[in-house]
Amino acid sequence: MQNISEIIEMNILNDIQKVLAKTKDGVVLTPADFNVPIEQQPSLIVALNRLVASKELKRLSKGKYYKPKNSVFGVLPPETTEVVKDLLIKDNKVIGYITGTNAFSQLGLTTQISSTILIGTNKYRRPIKRGTNRVAFLLQPNEIVKRDINLLVLLDAIRLIQSIPAATPGECIEVLIANIKDLCEPEQKRLQKLAMAYAPYVRALLGAMYEQLSLPYQQLKQSLNGTTNYRIPISNNVLPTKSNWRII
Repeated sequence: MQNISEIIEMNILNDIQKVLAKTKDGVVLTPADFNVPIEQQPSLIVALNRLVASKELKRLSKGKYYKPKNSVFGVLPPETTEVVKDLLIKDNKVIGYITGTNAFSQLGLTTQISSTILIGTNKYRRPIKRGTNRVAFLLQPNEIVKRDINLLVLLDAIRLIQSIPAATPGECIEVLIANIKDLCEPEQKRLQKLAMAYAPYVRALLGAMYEQLSLPYQQLKQSLNGTTNYRIPISNNVLPTKSNWRII
């Protein structure tokens, strides 16, 4: 006859299998996804670890698991957004967004992909490890809302323009100008407003690009100290308006 602990473990395993049957490959799960009472959590962890040992699950990091997705190249890792989804949304509220090299590559600023996932956040956090990825954080001075994320990534690219891999600041400026030109007028106005919370050199670069595109830039101009120079290696050919913004 089975004892109570064996029955509990069997019920938990059944609950896990039901959840896994409805879960797509590569989706990251935590113990909270299995709706097991807190007093049975130790048995849940044991069951999950057994599934890891049998290769039905893979462990991403402590308390995080995913169904492996096989390909001709082997087991595929989860998508980046799955790896860090708990750092992007909490209680249905946006708390972070992916920025840095991996986001900049989507804009055409670089061809590089980084194993470090950079997340914009309103609160300082130390880097953490997630599977094979390092997760670092970039303090975002603006409130993070979903509609602004693409604009915040553009401003982050200007902020980090001298450290974008496999691209010079001049090459990045050309791509950024094209991206800004493609924004609708309300987005262009919103981008200028969001830039007010960034460092002066970011506002100067954005202002020079706005002037080149014949967009209104007065708010940016008025926010800057008229005697400060910004030392950023960009040629006059790429950004003819740079001297008007004391970019040298």
